[in-house]
Amino acid sequence: MNIRPLHDHVLVIRQESEQKTAGGIIIPDTAKEKPIEGRLVAVGPGKTNKEGKRIPMEVNEGDRVLFGRYAGTEIKIDGVEHLMMRVDDILGVLES
Repeated sequence: MNIRPLHDHVLVIRQESEQKTAGGIIIPDTAKEKPIEGRLVAVGPGKTNKEGKRIPMEVNEGDRVLFGRYAGTEIKIDGVEHLMMRVDDILGVLES
């Protein structure tokens, strides 16, 4: 199934966090927190202003981003968990 975000929405897939701590302790699934880092899978075309002109998005597909722990709405696409959120929920873009 394909999904295309509208307006200023983006589709994010969470990046899994480490299974071990720096000291080598394995973290069980029940103690893990939700990752706050992800990769943009799809990006909407952007908002329109009062004059009807489209404001371009500052992010692109494939960008690695940071977002709030409880941002967005969780949805499953082909059995894989994704987040649908507004671009305003993105805190920053990770550049390497």
